[in-house]
Amino acid sequence: MKNDTAAASIQSLETILESSPALQDPATLKGVVELIEKVSPLLQGRRLHNIVDLLAAASDVIEMTDDAMIQKLMTLYDDSIGGAWKITSALQYASVRAGQKEAPPTLWKSVRRLNNDEDARRGLDTTINLMSELGRQSRISGQPVFED
Repeated sequence: MKNDTAAASIQSLETILESSPALQDPATLKGVVELIEKVSPLLQGRRLHNIVDLLAAASDVIEMTDDAMIQKLMTLYDDSIGGAWKITSALQYASVRAGQKEAPPTLWKSVRRLNNDEDARRGLDTTINLMSELGRQSRISGQPVFED
C-alpha cells in the first residue's frame, strides 16, 4: 500500500516537473538543485520539522493578535522607553551637577541639603519605597511553594 502511494506521488511529481514551463528553465532547475542540497541535511536530521513548527507558532501569534493586544504592547513599549529616558536624563543631570563642583560637599552639608530640599526628600522617599517593595517580594519568593 505504501509503495503504491509512493509510486503515485513520484509519478505525479514527474508529471508536474514535465508540465510546468517554469521548471523547464535551466536556471530554475539549477536553483532547485542547490536548494535541495542545502535543505537535505535539515530533512535528513528532521530539523526542518522544528523550523516548520516555529513558523506555525509565529502564524498562531499573528492570528491571535488583535487591536487590544497591539495597543497593550504599544503602551508597554512607550512606558518602558519613557521610564528609561527619565532615568537616563536624571542620571545625566545629577552627574553634571555633581561634576560642576570643585570638591564634593561634606556629609553634613549633604544631610542639611537633604533636610531643606523637598525634591531630594521625595526622591529619598521613592528610593526607600522601592527598597521596601523589593524586600517584600524577596521575602515572598523565599517562602516554600505549595504544590497544587
